[in-house]
Amino acid sequence: MSRQFVDIAGRRLSLSNLEKELYPAAGFTKAHVLEYYRRMAPFILPHLKERALTLKRYPDGVEKGFFFEKRCPPHHPAWVETAEVRGDDGELLTACLVNDRQTLIWVANLACLELHVPLARVGSPATPDSMVFDLDPGEGADILACARVALILRELLSRLGLESFVKSSGRKGLHVFVPLNRRETTFEDTRIFSKTVAVILQKHYPELVTAKMAREQRQGRVFINWSQNDASKTMICVYSLRAREEPFVSAPLTWEELAELERLHNPERFQLSPAEVVRRADTMGDLFGEMLVKEQKLPHL
Repeated sequence: MSRQFVDIAGRRLSLSNLEKELYPAAGFTKAHVLEYYRRMAPFILPHLKERALTLKRYPDGVEKGFFFEKRCPPHHPAWVETAEVRGDDGELLTACLVNDRQTLIWVANLACLELHVPLARVGSPATPDSMVFDLDPGEGADILACARVALILRELLSRLGLESFVKSSGRKGLHVFVPLNRRETTFEDTRIFSKTVAVILQKHYPELVTAKMAREQRQGRVFINWSQNDASKTMICVYSLRAREEPFVSAPLTWEELAELERLHNPERFQLSPAEVVRRADTMGDLFGEMLVKEQKLPHL
């Protein structure tokens, strides 16, 4: 097993198997994965900070098996920050916190391609700092249908006085986020609000939208998954890689380019490569930066 030692912020890391192709079809190696996360560290770290990380690891690449780790691996370096959080079964577990660049690189070296985080920070686990609408196309629908729903959703939220932001899932759907950043907000608030909005859109656009989880209800429609607004759920972090044949990224989009992409009817344009995401971040900055600071109150529906 090849190994290379690097120093990052005064921490010595042992990086292994840099030549291994984690995305074989694209020739994208572990070295490429590490370089992507190194370049994107200033942009992704604020969105990971103080959030219990669920690792999704592909030790033999995306064409082989994977496993989730909610517990921080017991062999983690002493300098990796951790937090005690409640697992799905109610038991306490020790989770990794990716609060700095050296921890991000250490996690990526574990072949953790996807970074999944909750909507709340460990210091306030009952307080979501955002609300999400996970737009998932059913069979017969696609990301273009998701874009139409996202634009309708944005307009409705705007009428309710709420600003929203959109990113690709890195797979076949879109995620519309509403920043809240208020200590008074609860998951019950966001779950009730998001479900109500989803049901309203289903009523007005029955051929396009469903708020029902049953798969037979999703045929040719976009499922608005409001159930992600739950303390036990996680979402793929913005700027995270996705484990597909090609190394696409869950990347933020502007509403203007989303509307243009929908108009062009080219679903492939929604998928952004690591190189494209790095270039966009360098020129456009963090399009999800407002998610960290903008305070909004959910209105009564």
